[in-house]
Amino acid sequence: MSLTNRHVIVTGAGAGIGLGIARQARAAGAEVTGFDISDAGKARLDEIGARFERVDVCEVEAFVDAIHGAADRVGRLDGLVNNAGVTIKVPFLDMTLEQMETLWQVNHRSVLVGCQAAGRIMTAARQGAIVNIASNHARATNPGHEAYAGTKGAIVAMTRAMAWSLGPYGVRVNALMPGMTQTEIVVEAMQDPANSENFRSWAADHEVSTVEEIGDAAVFLLSNASSALNGADVMADRAMSALLGVNDSRRRNHV
Repeated sequence: MSLTNRHVIVTGAGAGIGLGIARQARAAGAEVTGFDISDAGKARLDEIGARFERVDVCEVEAFVDAIHGAADRVGRLDGLVNNAGVTIKVPFLDMTLEQMETLWQVNHRSVLVGCQAAGRIMTAARQGAIVNIASNHARATNPGHEAYAGTKGAIVAMTRAMAWSLGPYGVRVNALMPGMTQTEIVVEAMQDPANSENFRSWAADHEVSTVEEIGDAAVFLLSNASSALNGADVMADRAMSALLGVNDSRRRNHV
């Protein structure tokens, strides 16, 4: 799963899953450019030898310019991981149009924009790999996540179409669907033993994925090791979405 001599852009790279992906891509030998809306991630990316750029993926022109600028700076673009995303959980009948719009802009439109901008660069070079971070909510969700689940389902659907749009030019596009993962918020919540036991009960092996494990899955999809995969949606939730009882557990605990 080597990424030596490759340049990869990761959005939302300053923390959580994005930072885990950036870290594992660096470990695999890639030059990594990390986009994040918050300057707080700069020190974390500096520590792993990645370049930080402050980018708001909702600012379409600036986002596209940042992708082209990063590719021009390095002289190539071999991979893009569309990881930036937000979660808004509210009762469906109480959800506002503003909340719907936020979810759409960050989770859906930014992925379309990023894929198009990177796709133009990669198809010209006749090579590249794109990984779109979706969620197991695309397949098994619960009340309060209607709009969020919709955006993640859209990522999976449009990834399949992009595989045929870009595949003839040597560019692969796959979706990665994490479940419960030890982001900063989850790690904090797991300090409560009851939460920790509950979260672990949702996985077949009673473990909660680390951000580095999700990062390794992303590296696999970026690398030549996954050359046969295009238009795939890879579930990385430790079988969480395969168990009907998970739905009741999640509802009871308001997660």
